[in-house]
Amino acid sequence: MAVQAILGKKIGMTHIFNETGRAIPVSVIQAGPCVVTQVKTPEKDGYVAVQVGFEQISPKRVNKPMRGHFKKANVPPMRYLRELPVDELGDLTVGTEIRVADVFKPGDKVKVTGISKGRGFQGVVKRHHFHGGPQTHGSMIHRKPQSSGATDPARTFKGVKKPGHMGAARVTQRGLTVVRVDPERHLLLVRGAVPGANGGLLTITKEQRG
Repeated sequence: MAVQAILGKKIGMTHIFNETGRAIPVSVIQAGPCVVTQVKTPEKDGYVAVQVGFEQISPKRVNKPMRGHFKKANVPPMRYLRELPVDELGDLTVGTEIRVADVFKPGDKVKVTGISKGRGFQGVVKRHHFHGGPQTHGSMIHRKPQSSGATDPARTFKGVKKPGHMGAARVTQRGLTVVRVDPERHLLLVRGAVPGANGGLLTITKEQRG
């Protein structure tokens, strides 16, 4: 299939055993099925891509413009819509269903993109891995960020590592390996951890070898 990616939802982590009895930590992802809701063509849009929907929902959960968009494509309303790049459209048309077994097989290298877990407001030790100050009694500077740099400009320069909001950012984990594909249950088992909390949306993309 021309498309090299699929949308999925993180289920959680577990481990499986390979043929030698060694335990392999894996992330379990419900990958697809996705439905093509729109096709982007060079003539009309200037580039080639497909818009896909994932996770069917009730029509009551979408607004009127989106209801019309799904009706035009003749597909049920979807919770998530994302655009996936393709080299060529091939047999991809509106309404085409993309299944996990159509895109991936065991041994494929993939990258997984998601939103990392939100950590709220954090200090420099947790956010930027500062080693902290002396831990002896009376030091009073155990986890403080200390100096922010030169004082002559009377301002803090951009990019200085300070306390602030941590997490809830788009993160891509590369170099992961597909361990198992379960087409009946639409499951993808990937070795290692993937970004985000359980239930979070993920984009799984096949990495080009070479």
